[in-house]
Amino acid sequence: MFDASQSLPRIAHHTLPNRTILAPMAGVTDRPFRQLCRQLGAGMVVGEMVTSDPSLWHTRKSRLRMDHRGEPGPRSVQIAGGDAAMLAEAARFNADQGAEIIDINMGCPAKKVCNKAAGSALLRDEALVAEILTAVVAAVDIPVTLKIRTGWCAESNNGLRIARLAEETGIQALAVHGRHRQQRYAGYAEYDTIAAIKAEVKIPVFANGDIDSPEKAAAVLDYTGADAVMIGRGAQGNPWIFREINHYLCHGDCLPPPSDGERASVLRHHLVALHDFYGDTMGVRIARKHVGWYLAGDARLTEAQRRELKGHFNRLESRADQYRFIDDLFGHAPSPATAPDEQGATAKGIRAA
Repeated sequence: MFDASQSLPRIAHHTLPNRTILAPMAGVTDRPFRQLCRQLGAGMVVGEMVTSDPSLWHTRKSRLRMDHRGEPGPRSVQIAGGDAAMLAEAARFNADQGAEIIDINMGCPAKKVCNKAAGSALLRDEALVAEILTAVVAAVDIPVTLKIRTGWCAESNNGLRIARLAEETGIQALAVHGRHRQQRYAGYAEYDTIAAIKAEVKIPVFANGDIDSPEKAAAVLDYTGADAVMIGRGAQGNPWIFREINHYLCHGDCLPPPSDGERASVLRHHLVALHDFYGDTMGVRIARKHVGWYLAGDARLTEAQRRELKGHFNRLESRADQYRFIDDLFGHAPSPATAPDEQGATAKGIRAA
């Protein structure tokens, strides 16, 4: 059983308040979502990956990804690329912009990233990995962390060797997704490699992959000996997972799920933050994927209702309409006594049959 009395993880001089970390996810972990997850218990959050190509730093996308105004520390910024000198310069630039931790992406499996010899593609070239880690650590006075997968493919699971390189070059903490790159997100994460890495290195190790409940988090920490869990897809539509894991690790029992009133309040405030951050047009569009994730986790709904409501929400074109949708969604909950096949969804919200 996981021992909650163990010392909390440290990244250089930063001591995390608990053992839950929001994983960096492109198109997801923007400032509104990071702030929400921190409010609901995440001990640290990592921003969307920022390109190391300086010609793109002043694009709207990069400027938004580098916006950490109003966020509590430690502010962790992930950089991505395949050139050591460019990554070192990106680390310096982001440190100058207020980053307190630089995280290097060697875990992204996306084709457009790997085709540029970045992300998890770097795991195929251990000499380049060492060059990059050495250059970035030397470039800044703030701690540098690394996120990897277990390897490029099943035949080249070199996560343990990469972990040794990381420690030798001065990396301060290591997050490991328990899949190799060719799996992308298919199949199941494995934790044997993470356990082997934790047994080999002295720096903090964060376990990532398929952690979607408090019980799973405790089991993974117990099995791997990792210092913290890093939550990615498990937080999409479910930012409460951080406080639920924290409570379970401390007390050994599960918190009750958030009330409908809290869900309505959190979702509405999330939409307001998205609209304010991105503006009306872009905010409305980005809200659609988040609401889709919230709907997917709404236990009041049947699968047919989720599909219908998601389709309706995706057709809304204004923030006012999106707010009305949320108000109606939680103002017309199906009766718990109604059989699922007797429930229906309306264009305005949910109605009990």
